[in-house]
Formats: sequence, C-alpha cells, structure tokens
Amino acid sequence: MRRDEARAYALEKGLAVREAHDLLHIVLPLDGLKAHMAAFKAMGFNYLADVIGIDYQGYPEETGWEHPERFAVVYELVSLPGYADGDGSRIYPRVYVPEKRPELDTVTDLWPSANFPEREVYDLFGLVFRGHPDLRRILMPEDFEGHPLRKDFPLGETPTLFNEGRYIDPEAFRAGLRGREKGLTGWRGGRRKGERR
Repeated sequence: MRRDEARAYALEKGLAVREAHDLLHIVLPLDGLKAHMAAFKAMGFNYLADVIGIDYQGYPEETGWEHPERFAVVYELVSLPGYADGDGSRIYPRVYVPEKRPELDTVTDLWPSANFPEREVYDLFGLVFRGHPDLRRILMPEDFEGHPLRKDFPLGETPTLFNEGRYIDPEAFRAGLRGREKGLTGWRGGRRKGERR
C-alpha cells in the first residue's frame, strides 16, 4: 500500500511518525517541506484533500506530539482510487511554522487543489505560503486587521442570546477555549425545558 511506502520513506529519512486512530502522521522539516511533499506525490499520493492550520498557543492538553513552534500546517494527502493506480491510502504530513517568521513553501505547483486551502490558512492564521500564485484573503475583507483563528485574536464582547434563553457570555467562552473552566454557555432566568424542581 502507498501508506506503507510513505511510512517506510519517513522512517528511512529519520522523520517523526505517529499512528493513531488508523491515521498516519509524518512530521516534515520546514526547510525540506517541498522535497518531501514531491516524494509523496511521486509515490502515488495524487490528491491533496485539505490544508489545515493549527495554533498551539495555550494548548490545553497533551496530544502526544511535541509542538516545538506555535503554528503547524497539516496536509491531507490521498492516493485517490481510480486515478493513476491509487489505492485509497491517506497520510497526514505536518510541518511546524515559527511565530517569528510564519512562512513556508506553497505546494500549489505539486497539487493545484492547495490553492484555496492555503489562502484560507493565510487569511485565518497569517501563515505566508511563499510562491503561491494568488495569496490574498479569501474569507475576510481585504482591509480586515488580524487573523481570526489565532488564539490571541480578540473575540467580540456582545453576548449571543438564543431563542430558548441560552446565551454565550464572552468571558466564559474565552475561559472555556483556554481550557481553564467548564461550560461556555449561561442561562437567563427560568428553568430549562425538562428540568425538575
């Protein structure tokens, strides 16, 4: 299987490998990202399904992974069945990106499907993909300041009220995101439906 080939390649190159929940994760070095990704494509990972940004600042729990930098980018590569002898294997290469210089190479020249997901990670996390053909915001307005999925991005201060009386209190919501307190929602008067006295 292509997945076994990718695992053998990673171990031969001295890359960190972790398997959990039947998923194969491989940590790539920032400076060797493009070469390793090209090797995976040559192995038959013919489709890039997603590009995901992660901000580890204040991460509340241990994941079993060391995260030496604040940011990471995770790619989902697929050996698509029915195309170029694909066998359905999936791997999840990841690369850690430093906060002081949040830049990494684009993979749009290897998989054109990386275009919009890289723009999304750029827009929401502020990670710059060098060599991207059209790196600009995709979800937020061009004049928007900041990157809303960074953990230090300030959240709005207006409580969100739902029809049944449940509301989200901004301070409690932030505390819940930090993992320091339970519960993100409050209630405004009265009993909840089905609540016993």
